[in-house]
Amino acid sequence: MKVDVARVAPTSASDAEPARLFLQDRIRLWAFWVFVLSFGFYLTNLVTAPVLLQAPAHAADMILQTGTLDHVAASLVFGGVWVLTRRVRVSMPALRVLDIAALITGCVLFALMGAYLTRMQLATGLDGAFGPYAGLLACANTVMARAITVPSSPRRTLAGSIAAMAPLVPATFVATNGSMALTLNVATWCLVSIALAIVGSRVIFGLRSEAERGRRLGQYTLENRIGAGGMGVVYRASHAMLRRPTAIKLLPPDRAGEVNLARFEREVQITAQLSHPHTVAIYDYGRTPDGVFYYAMEYLDGINLEDLVREYGPQPPGRVARILDQVCGALAEAHDRGLVHRDIKPANIILSERGGEPDFATVVDFGLVKPLAAADVPSSVSQMNVLTGTPLYMSPESMVAPGAGDPRSDLYALGAVAYYLLSGHPVFEAASVVEVIGHHLQSEPVLPSVWLGRPIPYELEALVLQCLRKSPDDRPESARALRSALRRCRSIPAWTTDDAARWWHQFRSVAAGRERHREDDSQEITMTVDVAERLTHTAI
Repeated sequence: MKVDVARVAPTSASDAEPARLFLQDRIRLWAFWVFVLSFGFYLTNLVTAPVLLQAPAHAADMILQTGTLDHVAASLVFGGVWVLTRRVRVSMPALRVLDIAALITGCVLFALMGAYLTRMQLATGLDGAFGPYAGLLACANTVMARAITVPSSPRRTLAGSIAAMAPLVPATFVATNGSMALTLNVATWCLVSIALAIVGSRVIFGLRSEAERGRRLGQYTLENRIGAGGMGVVYRASHAMLRRPTAIKLLPPDRAGEVNLARFEREVQITAQLSHPHTVAIYDYGRTPDGVFYYAMEYLDGINLEDLVREYGPQPPGRVARILDQVCGALAEAHDRGLVHRDIKPANIILSERGGEPDFATVVDFGLVKPLAAADVPSSVSQMNVLTGTPLYMSPESMVAPGAGDPRSDLYALGAVAYYLLSGHPVFEAASVVEVIGHHLQSEPVLPSVWLGRPIPYELEALVLQCLRKSPDDRPESARALRSALRRCRSIPAWTTDDAARWWHQFRSVAAGRERHREDDSQEITMTVDVAERLTHTAI
């Protein structure tokens, strides 16, 4: 069922924290910017004051002048905000108050500075316009720097800017002894500065809001990409109210053709029917007003079997048997419901720690699932002459008769996964996809123990080779039968919970010491081959 889910703002503590951190970082940057400029002008004034006043001046007298003290006080306000936001965690409400309070306080001090400079210049017979414009420059810099740095709505920027710059007008009027021309000039430039600040704030705020909308699907906020495939892209996400991490699979509008959309909807509907603990759980499904189709599923914080072997090499037979046992359980439920996965491969089986249990295997990516009853699938979705799957793990019958669905095809793929786990090599390797397919159809696999260079428990190796028989009738009759056979094997060394826990402790320790920002670089290729036309299309 299609569901249009309304966007909502994040409300949980976990969702609000990134926004608080961002706001504190932006206020810190703004305060530092204003402090450096203001204090720089203060030092410049100390050097140039004797020239401007056309009279010698003592440093002590200059420092103790009211205008200079106002300038120093304004600088210290922003310097203090910078130090505070750099060293102390400030709550969101306090940050909002600090933002406006610093803006108004600093600008009021700048206005007083300008008024005093005006009085001082008039007293010495100089043009009194320098003081108001000095205060105007300081206030305008402060207001516009805030607008382009601190995330704020245009309305909040308008209110804060008016409150900050308004004191300049009466200060100018009083300091210049009622000069209307200079007062009106300053007021005009105040309005221009406020208008520019609003425009800047509106642009920055709008861009940030647009970016946030682009990262939000219903009540889910996308965080980072964790995978991609022929049927969509997968992101880690967070829920607006629940604190558990979630994985979101997206089908972008540019890929949402009739066939892809039907497959995507069928994937989530079929997966949602399955309740086995070793099958990925579906939480939600929907379509955004922007036309992006998605579904939310449990986030598995672990490692897929492809990466497991690539990074850690062939696995102990006991561990392989334990993984196969769990996957057989998930496939048994799917097969009992008349569903064939059709894309069992190492990358679609993820190991994680779940509920305190290490080495918990979960089957994911049911995008190529095919019901056994052909009438259940529209012809546009599953074509009889189109072969779909991953060549390294496809059964011979899947290549010869793509439209035929047989649970024992999944067992062949699972045998190929076990072969890879035990030996560190796929069942067949060749220079081209066509050669790989030919080997699956005609060649017998080399014993995994030959690749490994040491014996593998005979019973386990025999079961793996039985799964890789060319004829489905020569394989185990079902996933449940294969699971029972695995449990009857007595020669397989045990892989205990303690063994698994030790491995995961080491894995987490290594992972914590490095950033695992890695794109999906799997060398496997999921292919769609038009058998009738002999055209090959690949989708990474």
